[in-house]
Amino acid sequence: MRQDRPFPPARPQPPPQPPPPPTRMKVMRQRLNRFYTRFRSVILVAAGIIIALAAMLIYTTTQSPPQRLTQKDIDAAVERSLESMKPRPPHSVKAYEVIRHSVVRVEALLPKGGESKTESSLGSGVVINDMGIILTSLHVVKNAVEVRVTFADGFESRASIIATEPDNDLAALRPHVIPDDLVPATLAGSAGLNVGDEVFAVGNPFGISNSLSAGVVSGLGRNFKSTRTGQVLTNLIQFDAAVNPGNSGGPLVNRNGEVVGIVAALVNPTEHDVFIGISFAVTLESAGGVMGTPPF
Repeated sequence: MRQDRPFPPARPQPPPQPPPPPTRMKVMRQRLNRFYTRFRSVILVAAGIIIALAAMLIYTTTQSPPQRLTQKDIDAAVERSLESMKPRPPHSVKAYEVIRHSVVRVEALLPKGGESKTESSLGSGVVINDMGIILTSLHVVKNAVEVRVTFADGFESRASIIATEPDNDLAALRPHVIPDDLVPATLAGSAGLNVGDEVFAVGNPFGISNSLSAGVVSGLGRNFKSTRTGQVLTNLIQFDAAVNPGNSGGPLVNRNGEVVGIVAALVNPTEHDVFIGISFAVTLESAGGVMGTPPF
C-alpha cells in the first residue's frame, strides 16, 4: 500500500542578475545606426557627390595638361576646313544653265549682187514665249531671202520675220516648227541694273555655238552710231563681256540667267570687227514694239 509522503520544501531561487552595461563600442554603433536611419537620404546624396568629385579629381590629375594653340596651329586648322568645304559654283554657271536652253543660232541668206547670188549672215537669238517667238538683231536678218534657226537641242527649222523695230535694231522671228522641249527665257529688263553688276553674253561668236562670256555693266543709257550703217541706237547697255560677230541678237543676262538686253554692237576704232573691250546691248524695254506688247 502506497504511503503519502510530503513534498520537500521548494528551494528559493536566486534573484536574476542585472545585464552587464553595454560597451562603449556597442553604444557608438547604436548611435550611428540611429543617425543613419534618420538621415539616410542625405547621406546617400552626399556620398554620391563625394564619389563624383573624387572621380573628377582622379581624371584631371591623370590627364596631360592641355596643349597651347599657336597661330600656326590655327592657320592649319582653317586651311583644312577650307579644303574640306565644297566651293559654290560661280554665278556664270547658274546663269548659263538657266539661259542655255533658250538660246538659238540664227542663219540668214542675204542677196548679194545678182539675183542668184547670196551670202550668209550668222547671229544669235533668244526664245521669249511658249509660241517659240525669237528675238534677235535686225541687222542679222535684214533683207534675208531665207532664215533658219537651230535650237539648243539641235532641232532646226525655217523661220519668218514677223516684226521689226529698225530704230532699236530688233526683229522677231516665228519658227515654222518648234521642238517639244521648248524653254522660253525669263525676261527681266534693265530697270534693276547698276554699273558694276555682273552680266553674261551667250551666243555663237564666229559660229561657235553655246558660248558664254562674262563681264560687268560699264554704263547705262549709252548712244551708239554704227560706222557701217550710220544708224544711231539710243538707251543702250554698255558692258565689257567679250562679244564678236555671231553674238549679235543673243541675250545679255544677269547672274540669275534673266534676259536684260539683246546684244547689238561692239566698238572697234579699227576696221576689224572684233571685240576690244566695249559692247552694247538694246534694253528689253525697247523691245515692246517688236514683241507687239510690252515685255513686262
